Amino acid sequence: MAREVGVSRTLVSFAFRNAPGVSEETRHAILEAARRLGYRPNRIAADLARKRAATVGLYLLDLHNEVYADIFAGVREALEGSGVRVILSVGDVRRRGGAEPGDEVESLLEARVGVIIAATLTGPDASLREAAAAVPLVSVARRIEGVDSIYSDDAAGARAATGHLLDLGHTRIVHLTGPRWEGHTERQRAYREAMHDAGLPPRVVAAPEFTFEAAQAAAARILEGPDRPTAVFAHNDQMALGVREAAEALGLRVPEDLSVVGYDDSRIARLAGIRLTSVDLDAHALGSAAGAAALARLADPSGPAVDRCSAPRLVVRTSTAPPPQPRR
Repeated sequence: MAREVGVSRTLVSFAFRNAPGVSEETRHAILEAARRLGYRPNRIAADLARKRAATVGLYLLDLHNEVYADIFAGVREALEGSGVRVILSVGDVRRRGGAEPGDEVESLLEARVGVIIAATLTGPDASLREAAAAVPLVSVARRIEGVDSIYSDDAAGARAATGHLLDLGHTRIVHLTGPRWEGHTERQRAYREAMHDAGLPPRVVAAPEFTFEAAQAAAARILEGPDRPTAVFAHNDQMALGVREAAEALGLRVPEDLSVVGYDDSRIARLAGIRLTSVDLDAHALGSAAGAAALARLADPSGPAVDRCSAPRLVVRTSTAPPPQPRR
């Protein structure tokens, strides 16, 4: 490219970065030659040459769940105008038991990104700290000691959800969750504590995946059993919708026969035909805070770890009501 125009490689680099020191005539000649030759600058190589990375890797666990789209929107908003590029990697929540952190973000490590924003990692804390030692990591929706963490208070959210059902008069409340991942047990723990405090036996049912389909199958078994619950608190909105689908297939009405609470307050929970009671963790704000943390980490790789916890809120809609009265 430089030989084609008769200038130095440094001048070519300046022209592509729109840096000062290049005349408009020379810049035009360089860009025209690039167009003619089909040349595109290697931005990763340029970052390495400048001894800094201007790229953020964004890992999202599951695009089937709208909460991750909200996180993505928040990250993009925070990075807008910064000149930092984003490389996206998407996981597979249907991989039973989760994945090791290297598997989850391998493509981002290969891309030589400067910081990885991850929502949501499923590996053990110790392994994730090792990964963060190689490439700075911002964990979203999960707290990891010693790692930049932007998360919501899951225990408070679960207590609010369970307490709402208890206040309505429910005593047979099932918590529908998924595989046990380190760092993702606070909702279940808080549910158990709330039930114990109310003098009631907790009942936790674990589906094989955190998905609509897995929840639907698990809920069908629960609702067909002899001790059918009057309420289900699901780990996320997708699972709550699976519970609703199973209930409808069995001829049960929501909320007259069964109350359902979700978690995340995703867009679908707010639809007029759904109106799902759910815990709002403000995923967009989590993404925005994570983007800001990533920019700060790029500017200061050795700074202290960020630990930011936000308070969720319960949004009550029409999927919950007092339990049905026993037939006489």
